[in-house]
Amino acid sequence: MAKKTVKHVIPRWRYYLVMLFLGLLPVTVAVKIAQLQIMPSEEQGRDFLQHQGDARSIRKEIIPAHRGLITDRNGEPLAISTPVTTLIANPQEIQKSASAADIERLANGLDISVSQLKSRLNRYRNKSFMYLERQLPTPEADRVLDLRVPGVSGRQEYKRFYPAGEVTAQLVGFTDINDDGQEGMELAYNAFLTGESGSKKVVKDLAGRVIKDIALIKPASPGNSLKLSIDLRVQYAAYRALKASVQKHQAKSGSVIVLDVETGEVLAMANQPSFNPNDRSRLKPEWIRNRAVTDVIEPGSTVKPFTILAALESGKFEPESEIDTSPGYLRVDYKTFNDPKDYGVMDLTGILKKSSQVGTTKLALALDADSTRELFERVGFGEGIGSGFPSETAGNLPAHRRWDKVTQATFAFGYGLSVSPLQLARAYAILANDGLRNEVSMTAIDNYTSDSVRVIDENLVATVRHMLQTAAGDQGTGKRAMIDGYSVGGKTGTARKLKNGGGYDENRHMSFFAGLSPINNPRLVTVVVIDEPNEDKYAGGLVAAPVFSEVTGNALRLLQVTPDNMDVDRNLASVKAMMAKRGNP
Repeated sequence: MAKKTVKHVIPRWRYYLVMLFLGLLPVTVAVKIAQLQIMPSEEQGRDFLQHQGDARSIRKEIIPAHRGLITDRNGEPLAISTPVTTLIANPQEIQKSASAADIERLANGLDISVSQLKSRLNRYRNKSFMYLERQLPTPEADRVLDLRVPGVSGRQEYKRFYPAGEVTAQLVGFTDINDDGQEGMELAYNAFLTGESGSKKVVKDLAGRVIKDIALIKPASPGNSLKLSIDLRVQYAAYRALKASVQKHQAKSGSVIVLDVETGEVLAMANQPSFNPNDRSRLKPEWIRNRAVTDVIEPGSTVKPFTILAALESGKFEPESEIDTSPGYLRVDYKTFNDPKDYGVMDLTGILKKSSQVGTTKLALALDADSTRELFERVGFGEGIGSGFPSETAGNLPAHRRWDKVTQATFAFGYGLSVSPLQLARAYAILANDGLRNEVSMTAIDNYTSDSVRVIDENLVATVRHMLQTAAGDQGTGKRAMIDGYSVGGKTGTARKLKNGGGYDENRHMSFFAGLSPINNPRLVTVVVIDEPNEDKYAGGLVAAPVFSEVTGNALRLLQVTPDNMDVDRNLASVKAMMAKRGNP
């Protein structure tokens, strides 16, 4: 018997129910998507998701501000900031996401061993920030960033570069790795040169590189530019001549300063030994000092022109007044003052020309010691320059209640007081500027307006200036300071150095020359200091005077100062000697 087939009939309501469910399913999904992406008020809605996405890609980036440019008076760069990249890392992210292969590639990219890198990362394992490498050239840093190691990123910074290197090192100074001034004008004008960083919102990739700028929050403000008073051409000439002399005479150190007489601007300030501020890996602390400003010296015979001025001011002496220096020595209490030989009777010009200790001593003892000291004070001894340069010294100008005769005599020819080379240059600038005193400036003066103060009578200064011309002439102690084509006035100095235990060392000397040119209308004052030249040749006329001649002569020609001493025979002989030295007929 055939089995009867039962036909199942789905109720219509059940069919519609299923179709309704299937129809509502995409609507429900669409509503949920709308809740997440469109409706901001929903928990974990659009704002939440947007925030989570932004937190993984959008960052607030610091916009570094570059430090202001330092230039010479003609705009030649002395210190500039160049863009570099610093590699930074998140040690926690590296530990979490970086593989062993990533660590090995990163170590190779940094040119260190894997063990070194792991050791550094381990020290910062609980930190979210560490430096991998500071201030790399950007192409070199990009090669590391291209490895795309998780947790490694780059930050733009600026690094200071000094185009003139060791030639201007002590004057310009340098910054540290954070671009803060540490020495020299970089330190003195740190706030002026420092810029103000800005910020912006950016999108970064996984390697930490910026792929899109979103919004500027605050623009960066670069530092101000600083124009120094030096002329880089004159600076090179001064540095070259000083370095050659220090090496030739096996000296311990040296300084040269060139001042503009009219404005008081420093046109050159060089020191030896020096250093390369772009590579300080072998830097010695004593090389950093700007000796021309920070060190003190007993100026020796270079102050004798001011003693002569004190004598003329007193009214007791005239330029023609005669002093008997025979027999070439003079006993004062417990000390004997000697000349190299018996010069006999000399006028004041002769005393200065031959740098007679006996003649100067007799002048000093005939004067009131406090009056001599007061004149020294007027020309700036014992008073700071006021340049703002770090560690600038004011020197020492003693004021004794009672002056014994030996102290009175030695004070008059430069012992018992201390000055910086820059103070000595300022004093000679008064002789060059007809008795007017200008303040010294290490920054360029674009619109000079005279604020000079008269401290010495113009006629007396002119008299002493021409005495200095004889001292730097053929018969003077400073004859090696002469410059072809230009008249010169100046004074040599040779001073013994103090011993640690007191007294003066007969084997250690400082050699000086301070002078000006041209004599009738001085444009430049130059001071040369050579510390501890070798024992065979240490006199200022032998060691320092030739440096003055070379530096000042080059400076006058570079500045196109018109020659005023066209001695044809002398100049022709000089040219012939130069050609013979070079091997030309």
